[in-house]
Amino acid sequence: MTPLTLVIGNKNYSSWSLRPWLVLRQAGIPFEEVRIPLYRPESAALLTAWSPSGKVPALHDGDIHVWDSLAICEYLHERFPEQGLWPADAGARAVARSVSAEMHAGFDALRQNMSMNIRGRYPDKGRTPECLADIERILAIWTDCRARFGGSGDFLFGRFSIADAMYAPVVLRFQTYAVALAGAARNYADAMLALPALQAWVADAVAEAERVEKFERDE
Repeated sequence: MTPLTLVIGNKNYSSWSLRPWLVLRQAGIPFEEVRIPLYRPESAALLTAWSPSGKVPALHDGDIHVWDSLAICEYLHERFPEQGLWPADAGARAVARSVSAEMHAGFDALRQNMSMNIRGRYPDKGRTPECLADIERILAIWTDCRARFGGSGDFLFGRFSIADAMYAPVVLRFQTYAVALAGAARNYADAMLALPALQAWVADAVAEAERVEKFERDE
């Protein structure tokens, strides 16, 4: 069987690329990785060859192409139902999909003011009122999901799911920007950071040579 191919951007900066990559790696689903450094003169042409939107990530499964993070995750759930990528319980699954869609569509202030930069450490940056409101909402989601559905494991719905992949870049952002965490949120972030799959992504990000100035906050 020809393996899946996942097209991603820079691991240090591309939060959207991380999400389906983490699902595939955590589930042990074989795939080939194509990494295209972003924000270079040649990037647009390279991306268009793989993705109709000209953006990452993009998944190729033979003649089937999927080019959105959450759509890729949903496709993987359908393609590999035995992996249990969403919670088995219908109620928990509905909440997991809701918080994943909320992450996918919202939290603009967090994205604008605390962009993902795994190598960076910016403890005094990005704390606008709007960004702090986004952080408060995310911590409420984590705490609620852990309290209601997390009893069987360390993640939002017990065992690792697509919902955790959707929030993985936020865990890394909180580390970069030294967002204070306590209680269930701290325990959850620690469990995510301990995932070997996420650690592998972080190691690759740290080793990357590219520097994209728009995402650096050294000023």
